[in-house]
Amino acid sequence: MKRILVSVTNDLVTDQRVHKVCTTLFNNGFDILLIGRKLKNSQPLVRDYNTLRFKLFFNKGALFYAEYNLRLFFILLFLKKDILLSNDLDTLLANYMASKISKSKLVYDSHELFTEVPELIYRPFQQNFWLFIEQHIFPKLKYAYTVNEEIAKIYSDKYGVNVKVIRNIAPLYHNLNIDKNLAESVKGKSKMIILQGSGINIDRGAEEAVEMMQYLTGFVLYIIGSGDVIATLKSMVKDLALSNKVFFKDKMPYENLMEYTKIADLGLSLDKNTNLNYTLSSPNKVFDYIQANTPILTSNTKIISKLILDKNIGIVTNSHNPIALAKTVEDIFLNEQQYNIWCKNLKEVAKELNWENESKKLMEIFNSID
Repeated sequence: MKRILVSVTNDLVTDQRVHKVCTTLFNNGFDILLIGRKLKNSQPLVRDYNTLRFKLFFNKGALFYAEYNLRLFFILLFLKKDILLSNDLDTLLANYMASKISKSKLVYDSHELFTEVPELIYRPFQQNFWLFIEQHIFPKLKYAYTVNEEIAKIYSDKYGVNVKVIRNIAPLYHNLNIDKNLAESVKGKSKMIILQGSGINIDRGAEEAVEMMQYLTGFVLYIIGSGDVIATLKSMVKDLALSNKVFFKDKMPYENLMEYTKIADLGLSLDKNTNLNYTLSSPNKVFDYIQANTPILTSNTKIISKLILDKNIGIVTNSHNPIALAKTVEDIFLNEQQYNIWCKNLKEVAKELNWENESKKLMEIFNSID
């Protein structure tokens, strides 16, 4: 039984991509240890595979990344292992150094175009630091995969590495029965709009979604998860007197989250084309909406807008203007025939786009490691 040490910088609880990968590998006979952080507000963790979470003195900025990678390096170095699985660029340095010393196989899972995130493109010193690490390690990788064909091509062309694709697709969701008591308490007779995720950050359209609610009657917006702009959104709701229309829920386990997702009438994915990472993003929430059979309103980003239009499961907007967004939402529910077509199509798309199908490609990668 090969042992895989999987590492991430988060606290493991809500990282669905990593959990799906670990569960699939565990169910296929690999010995898994998932390593991450433990924060003050970290929720209890119960997984079929083994986990390890450690506390840090620093939890943000350069000192966090330095401490994390140093601590992770020594953990990886001295634990028994056959394969190291590094998730995203902020874990790659420690994994690469440990793999070279211990002569373990290294696999890299890039969840995004890390150096193109908005938190870095406006900070050239930090961006160049991460680019330096990427440019020195990526060309040496033998096993690497990412979330879609566009990002894979960018990495392959840039570094001459055969980068595979494992999409951020949700598991097949079987429990579509609605909790009527929850639905009544959450939305009553209103239509429910949902924006969910663990990366509700700048340039993801959350601010405009809140402002949009000023112009809608008979709708509620639920923002569920975490991110850099949550505090700003809460202040906006207070300033705009929208506390009876916009509601917040902290990040929660996937099973609990989907109870809200499936009672929503419309799911939002409003990333802006302000950076290459968001233009080419494949957000987890879109595939959660699909499994919950919730029609989708998305911005005109390259990957997701094509998916929504090709599968006819929602609508694409070219505007982030709050008034225009509100008009689009109203029009969606005025056209009942089209809405019902989306709902019907979602049921079929969910059978096609699910982790059970996608994970077969993951096993091809790990079964090929000698």
